[in-house]
Amino acid sequence: MIRTASRLAATSVALFLLASPAFAQAQPSASHLAVAREVAMSSGMTRSFDAMSEPFLVQLQQMNVTRPEIKQDLEQVVAIIRPELEQQKQKMLDNAARAFALRLSESELKDIAAFYKSPAGAKYVQVQPGVLDDIVRDLAAWTQQTSQFIMTRAREEMGKRGHQLN
Repeated sequence: MIRTASRLAATSVALFLLASPAFAQAQPSASHLAVAREVAMSSGMTRSFDAMSEPFLVQLQQMNVTRPEIKQDLEQVVAIIRPELEQQKQKMLDNAARAFALRLSESELKDIAAFYKSPAGAKYVQVQPGVLDDIVRDLAAWTQQTSQFIMTRAREEMGKRGHQLN
């Protein structure tokens, strides 16, 4: 257990040292961050933040089903929490913008922002949730099929070499 902790600590230090040059990079300018933020917003990324946080508020409000006497208080609490949640989502948007700005130049981000403002870009953002749903569904089936394919082929090839895999 101590060895595992020591290895973990050593690995963490090594990763930190390897990552240090990235932290030493110049911080993005305000205009660079602004266009990165625009890309994060126009890409539809903020829908994900809403999709992840909104169910928590809905779940909180549904507590009144089992305890009707707290319905009014719950509604008031949700009204108080909602703006605070918005601030938390803004922090996540800032993080996303920073991630974009550290990986893409301001010029590249301007080109991407222009795409999202175009009819094709707007259509892309509109259909993206459905496309992602389809991909996730298909990926599950593909993963299963690929796993079976690999094992079948590996068994065949290992059988040719005189080995039997279970």
